[in-house]
Amino acid sequence: MSFNRKEQRTRRHLRIRQRIKGTAERPRMAICVSNKHMYVQFIDDIAMHTLASSSTLKEGQRCNIESAKKVGTDAAEAAKASGISVVVVDRGGFAFHGRVKQIVDAAVEAGLKVTVKEKKDNSKEAK
Repeated sequence: MSFNRKEQRTRRHLRIRQRIKGTAERPRMAICVSNKHMYVQFIDDIAMHTLASSSTLKEGQRCNIESAKKVGTDAAEAAKASGISVVVVDRGGFAFHGRVKQIVDAAVEAGLKVTVKEKKDNSKEAK
C-alpha cells in the first residue's frame, strides 16, 4: 500500500467507479474538491458525454462550506435545465463529509433526487 495521498484517493475512486455507472436517465454526479476550487459534473457514462456542470471557477469564490452550498444549488439548477432530475453520486474518492456533503445536501434541497444502485436479490424466493 502506498503512502501517497493522491494515489490512495485515486485507488478509492477506482473502487467506487466499479460500482457506479451513469446513464442518460440517471447520470453520475461527479464531485471533485481541490484546495482552490470545487467542481460538479453530470456525466452519462454510456455515451461518454458531460450533460451539465458547475464550479467555483467563474465567480472566483473561496473553497469553503458556503461556496460548496452555492455550487450544489447551481449544479442542481444546471441539471434541471438539462432535464436531469435523478442522479447517482460519485464522491471521487473523497470522504463524504464537509464540502462534499454540503454540495450533495444543497443539490437535494434544490430538488435533485439522489439514488443508489439497487442490489441484486440472490435469495431463493426470487428464483
